[in-house]
Amino acid sequence: MPEEDLVELKFRLYDGTDIGPFRYSPASTVAMLKERIVVEWPKDKKIAPKAANDVKLINAGKILENSKTVGQCRIPFGELSKSVITMHVVVQPSLAKAKTEKKVDEAPRKNICACSIL
Repeated sequence: MPEEDLVELKFRLYDGTDIGPFRYSPASTVAMLKERIVVEWPKDKKIAPKAANDVKLINAGKILENSKTVGQCRIPFGELSKSVITMHVVVQPSLAKAKTEKKVDEAPRKNICACSIL
């Protein structure tokens, strides 16, 4: 693939730091980007994704679907072909894991009801 066809992307994390920039083919999927983000995630961060499903990518104010390609995601920036596109990264743990952790946290609690009449 010619070098000029590649799209240059960087990923902005929650604390303002960046991963990248990296060059991708317009045919690369959002799922592939998420996998790369998980691999490249800085080890010193307190919040880190454990899997690609924990990552949400935002571009132009929209959450990107895993099946979309980089070429489809850069449509709003079509005339800026030589610039680096910044996508925002949000870490959102999977719903099943969050429910499991919530049940563990609530297990030791006992519901006690008390009424006071003054």
